[in-house]
Amino acid sequence: MQTIGDATAQPAPDLAALKSRQQSAWASGDYSVIGARLQIVGENLCEALDLRSGEKVLDIAAGNGNATLAAARRWAEVTSTDYIPELLERGRERAIANGLAVNFQQADAEALPFKDASFDVVVSTFGVMFTPDQDKAAKEMLRVSRRGGRIGMANWTPESFIGQVFKTIGKHIPPMPGVRSPALWGTKARLEEMFGGQAGIEATSRMYNFRYRSPAHWLEVFRTWYGPVYKAFEALPQPGKTALEEDFLALIARFNRAKDGTMVVPAEYLEVVIHKG
Repeated sequence: MQTIGDATAQPAPDLAALKSRQQSAWASGDYSVIGARLQIVGENLCEALDLRSGEKVLDIAAGNGNATLAAARRWAEVTSTDYIPELLERGRERAIANGLAVNFQQADAEALPFKDASFDVVVSTFGVMFTPDQDKAAKEMLRVSRRGGRIGMANWTPESFIGQVFKTIGKHIPPMPGVRSPALWGTKARLEEMFGGQAGIEATSRMYNFRYRSPAHWLEVFRTWYGPVYKAFEALPQPGKTALEEDFLALIARFNRAKDGTMVVPAEYLEVVIHKG
């Protein structure tokens, strides 16, 4: 699994191989266990976008549908996509339970099966940032959004808690050479490279608090259900597993603001609203 860190000059990576590895990682475990607790991010993003009823919304790399459900609650016409069918099914179950009308469709963020200018609003929360070919994914987002439409994203920043989680994994399992860091989507500079020539960009630093019973509880949940962490532990021999566990607990101790044995870890992300010209 690729790590989050600084991009360096490297040989051209095998993006097809990386995509296969990523798909395997995200399909393992069950991201919906973690994703369901991030719902507030989707709600806040839809408010930042000033979403209106009747607008056609595409959620890319939607996972189990946080932004999808938030948009549907605002009476938008939502199409929810991901390349992991099991996650789409989780999103469908949530939509049915909430009595929300949503179209679910399996799709690759780098090759969206939609016509140009099909949507008023295109969104992604902690999803499109993990695509192997960042420029291609950004072009697809622009292509399917109409002139005068908006693109909204929530992307972890490089120094955020989740950014450091992936950096910690990278200390134990070397990333594929030449791959751009996904956390670059959480920087204004990289967003300007991908979107600045065609659209106006608003980027605001936000915090999401990971609230768990204890640091050990977070570790148990993530190593069981969060694909990249699950795969990291699976790939390591027992001494490596122990070392990775110790590094994760040390990382949590550095970020944790709770003093009562529980875990409250603020994680910075960039809330992005792009107005397509």
